[in-house]
Formats: sequence, structure tokens, C-alpha cells
Amino acid sequence: YSMKLAERIVSDPDTCSGHPRVEGTRIRVSHVLGWLAAGMSEAEILADYPQLTAEDIRACLVFAAESVDSHPVAAE
Repeated sequence: YSMKLAERIVSDPDTCSGHPRVEGTRIRVSHVLGWLAAGMSEAEILADYPQLTAEDIRACLVFAAESVDSHPVAAE
């Protein structure tokens, strides 16, 4: 299931400088994560950005989780 969601995230050097974004939009994963971190609710994000779906927001979270797992922080 998470793989299917993560497939909604794409990266293309000609769009958004290659930053991961929601497929079919110019909305970067980092923007969605930033909005959530700032306290915006899913409903607020969807109201402000009607081109997004709830599944797109979840895909951003899955993508972030998988990115963190694949880049562990070195122990000090």
C-alpha cells in the first residue's frame, strides 16, 4: 500500500528544479510537509490546494518516512 502511495511522488529535473513533487502538480513534497508541520490540517490544505487529494498528502508522508529510513543519521 505504501509503495502505491509513494508512486504519486515524482521528480523531474525540468520541473521544480528536480525536487520531489506530487504528480500532476508543481506542489513539492517539502511544501506539504511544511504545511503539516506548521499546524495546517489536511482539510485546510485540501481547501487551499484543490488539485491535491487526501491520498496525495498521505503519499508525501510515506515518501518522507521512506526517505528517513533510507538515510539514517550517523551516531556521534
